[in-house]
Amino acid sequence: MSETLEQRILEFVLQNAVRGSPQSVVDMIDKYCSTKEWAMNVGDEKGLIMDFVLKETDPSVLLEMGTYCGYSAVRIARLLKPGARFFTVEMDPAHIAVAKQIFEYAGVQDKVQLLEGTTGEIIPQLKNKYKVDTLDFVFLDHWKEEYTPDTKLLESCGLLRKGSVLLADNVIEPGAPDFLEYVRTCGRYDCTNYLSHLEYTDREDALEKAVFKG
Repeated sequence: MSETLEQRILEFVLQNAVRGSPQSVVDMIDKYCSTKEWAMNVGDEKGLIMDFVLKETDPSVLLEMGTYCGYSAVRIARLLKPGARFFTVEMDPAHIAVAKQIFEYAGVQDKVQLLEGTTGEIIPQLKNKYKVDTLDFVFLDHWKEEYTPDTKLLESCGLLRKGSVLLADNVIEPGAPDFLEYVRTCGRYDCTNYLSHLEYTDREDALEKAVFKG
């Protein structure tokens, strides 16, 4: 069976990145995806915006929806303070297998808890099964049509507090118009749009930050 794109990214990391260096792993994934094959990571340009929002938020409990190869999780993990709890959710077993190896090679496996399943299954389990009170930071980077229902699920499960930060990727391309309309008009969020470009291209894209008002 031929190698998948995700396996080729992993192989490039294993051959070229410095073991135990999250920054090196991030840099090598960026290098591969910008010079060899495009992949749906948050990427280097939007990644700097995510870094900025993370540092500004200084979160203790985090949730990522959509692990993929683990790029953004490694990017997040390298900035976390000691004792922070970081959950990332992925439903594709093949992507999980790659992400686990990426985490181990980057040396962040102890900072990231990878939960296998759909966000719709896992979000309601966070309080009881994973002892999460509320989330400080949520990164939405999975199926765009799930952004709005999952945001509403976070609300209904009591996982957001005043000041909880949602950061959503790809709100222009491929786009998440329902999510933008919801967070901007429901009255529960203060929103900021960060214009940028689709990862590894010159096509316009953006991140949306939505801060829960409580």
